[in-house]
Amino acid sequence: MPRKPKKPCKHPGCPELTEGNYCKMHQKEINREYNCSNRPYKKLYNSSRWQDLRRYVLNKQPLCVECLKNNRITPATVVDHIKPHKGNEDLFYDINNLQSLCKSCHDRKTAKEDGRWKRKVYTY
Repeated sequence: MPRKPKKPCKHPGCPELTEGNYCKMHQKEINREYNCSNRPYKKLYNSSRWQDLRRYVLNKQPLCVECLKNNRITPATVVDHIKPHKGNEDLFYDINNLQSLCKSCHDRKTAKEDGRWKRKVYTY
């Protein structure tokens, strides 16, 4: 079976040919950047403590609070941190910092806070 021809690495100025998007050297660099900038506190969302708290908040507030402000009734599917926690566990698990939102409202709020897909650094 013939293989696809190799193509240039997508890293600017790199002359290497590769079967993927990046050569081995730049792929490691891309992975490192992604892993460093990609929320190191992500593991908190997988904890049983968070899962229990999330379930509790959704049962307590089953409707999207943003939609209710606009006189719309929408079931909440996401538990949102009102003030971004940035890895602070006390703020992460603070029940007074949580609200129920529908996915649409949560995506809109997060995009506004994070500057669309680029994460901004906040200082409080």
